[in-house]
Amino acid sequence: MEQSVELVVIKELLGHAHIGITATAYAHVRLRLQRSAIDTLSTALGSPKTAETANGDGDGLPLLPRPRPLT
Repeated sequence: MEQSVELVVIKELLGHAHIGITATAYAHVRLRLQRSAIDTLSTALGSPKTAETANGDGDGLPLLPRPRPLT
């Protein structure tokens, strides 16, 4: 998944009967990808605080950056 391989392809390659099995087994990877996407978006919006820094050790759910006020 971190190499941009779709979850359904991973499911087929591993021979899982249901995609939920694959998704459950690799949930930790999805959280890292979400954190990475949030950090990228946060940087693009000009916020220096990353989701991992804001979330301690990085094992919990990703935090969304605080929205900037509209001017």
